[in-house]
Amino acid sequence: MIDIPAELAATQEKYNKEAGRAFVAALPDLTAAFLDRWDLRLAGEPMHGVGALVLPVDRADGTPAVLKLQIRDHESEGEPVALRLWNGDGAVRLLDHDEPTGTMLLERLDASRMLAHQPDVHEGVLVIARLLAHLHTTTAPEGMRRLGDMTAAVLERTPRALDRIPEPEARRLVADCAAAVREVADDPGDRLLHWDLHDENVLAADRAPWLAIDPKPLAGDPGFDLWPALANNFDPDDIVWRFDAMTDVLALDRARARAWTYGRLLQKCLWETEEGRPPDETDLEIARRLRGRRA
Repeated sequence: MIDIPAELAATQEKYNKEAGRAFVAALPDLTAAFLDRWDLRLAGEPMHGVGALVLPVDRADGTPAVLKLQIRDHESEGEPVALRLWNGDGAVRLLDHDEPTGTMLLERLDASRMLAHQPDVHEGVLVIARLLAHLHTTTAPEGMRRLGDMTAAVLERTPRALDRIPEPEARRLVADCAAAVREVADDPGDRLLHWDLHDENVLAADRAPWLAIDPKPLAGDPGFDLWPALANNFDPDDIVWRFDAMTDVLALDRARARAWTYGRLLQKCLWETEEGRPPDETDLEIARRLRGRRA
């Protein structure tokens, strides 16, 4: 038997409601089944993120690994596809995968050496940019969820979101972001994006200084991948430096990258307004700082 972390149960209840409760209830039996199926031995205490239970294990030959159990949804279903294509170049390596459940066996990285623990925030941003440069060399496969489809849906829903923003300055800012996204929407890109690369999703390993974990992949423009590193360890006075540094490393056109970064604001704004909340002030401030950057 394993102990299911209370925090994981709480987040599943919050975000996935009945499906989350069913997932948590099934985890002990599901874990036991995969330990037996893949001939694994538990090798440490359970870990978890918002949506997954991660168990350190050893394979029959002694190889260290982790067993990741999560709800299979439109975000997580692309994770094994992306990891298989990246094949360890800049990301954790996939060792085995069960498609019906989304359960994965991954190489074990050093969870005690997370990029978030590094004191130099600027170096952390550069690490993320260099990892993205590796990941973005891969063309997204057919069937991967696509930024173009997401953008069309977001722009269609934006007028309703604007009606729900009472504060005039915030409403104008979101409307300006939508206008910028419309200018690039016809060319959404085809790179394999991580979508959520911030400093808690980067771990150290013996075979590489840093590797990305936990992608929520999609096909699109690399500029759409900048937002997490801009918002992480939020410092409004550092936003322009981070944006310039990342676009330099990735050799991106800054006007285009800024427009796709605004696309993340629109996506997040919809999540907030459709739940009856105002846009997040951190998100708005990132947009303000980038709007003030003219070059």
